[in-house]
Order: sequence, then structure tokens, then C-alpha cells
Amino acid sequence: MMPSRLEDLIAALRCLPGVGPKSAQRMAYHLLQRDRDGALALAHALEAATVNIKHCDKCNNFSEEEVCALCSSPKRDRSLLCVVEMPADLLMMEQAQCYRGMYFVLMGRLSPLDGIGAKELHLDRLVRRALEYPCEVILATNFTVEGDATAHYLATLLQSQDVKVSRIARGLPVGGELEQVDSGTLAQAVLERREVSA
Repeated sequence: MMPSRLEDLIAALRCLPGVGPKSAQRMAYHLLQRDRDGALALAHALEAATVNIKHCDKCNNFSEEEVCALCSSPKRDRSLLCVVEMPADLLMMEQAQCYRGMYFVLMGRLSPLDGIGAKELHLDRLVRRALEYPCEVILATNFTVEGDATAHYLATLLQSQDVKVSRIARGLPVGGELEQVDSGTLAQAVLERREVSA
């Protein structure tokens, strides 16, 4: 018979995405048998994060402050507002060093089957943010069915408020070869082609 606290630990680990009962059990055994210091560090880090991390009042990203460092930076271009689905998407945009504007993080995408609608994405806050400064809103949601539906919904919502809206382009990855690219990506790249200047 398994100790009840061990069962509780296994059940708690199952809240992580992609972690089933067997994986949770292996993790619990590893932490208890081989890395108790790591387990305590994990517990302290989780507690500190859940107590101290909230959402930035401006961009909705995770922050320990009311307004995050990106939103309070005077070096950011306030005439651009990029809407992304998740904090990881914001990090990718920053790592690419191709964008110096502001952000709004939806913390998801419209997905009626999962019970995620406009209210869950805080779209009222997005509209307020878009109207705060005259700006162009760049929709950088993922190119999935839900991401495209979210982008379409946001475009309609923001354009009704006379906000200029654009969408990031789809295309071939840098270094990609045509024979390795899926037909949908190739078709979109052809449709969104640009004139070449000599």
C-alpha cells in the first residue's frame, strides 16, 4: 500500500501538461529517492512563484510588479502593440530582436470546445490598451485553426474601434527547402509574396 502523502504528490504532479500517472509516479520516486534537495527547491520555487507572480496591468504578461519592465521601458515604441497567445511567444519575439513595440499576452486563444471565450482572454483589457495610445495592433497568434479564429475575431473587434490592425505573415522558414515544406505553408508563401526591387 502506498503512503497517502506519496499519492498526494503523484496526484499533484499530474497537473503538469503531458504528465500521466506513470510519469508522475516516476517523478515522485526520483524526487524522494534521489533528489530530496531538488524536491525542496522545487517546492520553495513553486510557492514563491504562486505568491509573488501576477499579471502586468498593461500587457497581461507574468510580472512581479504591477507594470512589468517591458511596459515601463521608455525605449519601447508605443505606436505598435503586438498581440501574442502566450508568454513563450513574447519571449520568441524578443529573442528574434525584430520588434521594439509593446505587447499584449492573451494567455490562450479562443477555443469554444475548451470553454475559452472572449471573457477568459481579457479582451476588454486589450481594447483599452489599444485605445490608450494611437497604435497599430499586430496580431501574432499562431497559425492554427484556433489561432486564426482568434486573429479574425480580434481584427473585427479592434477595427470596429477604428484601430489599425495587421497580421504577421506566414511563409517559409529561413534555411528551409521547398521539398521539405508542407503544401499549406508553401501556398501561403506564394500568396503573400512581395515585389522584388532591383
